[in-house]
Amino acid sequence: MPMYVYDVLDDEGAVCGSFEIIQKITAEPLTRHPETGQVLRMRMSAPFVAKKNNGEMPKADISDRRLGKLGFTKYKKSPKGGYDRVVGDGPDLGK
Repeated sequence: MPMYVYDVLDDEGAVCGSFEIIQKITAEPLTRHPETGQVLRMRMSAPFVAKKNNGEMPKADISDRRLGKLGFTKYKKSPKGGYDRVVGDGPDLGK
């Protein structure tokens, strides 16, 4: 289950604290603090990224072939000043 970060807001709407909570992705976001009843605002936070045993980040496969297979469109700046589509089905941005 993902961990969410909530900011606790005071009466003027300023942040006066925060906390983390593990919730199901299908759960409704909290609107009130479970203990104090103060208004809450959900905050975006960085996702957890697993590391290899030696502490280094795993190398991502961002090859053109893989990006296209996953449905991404990749562009490369052209000498004419536009962008040429390298892979994918996105719009042609070349000039």
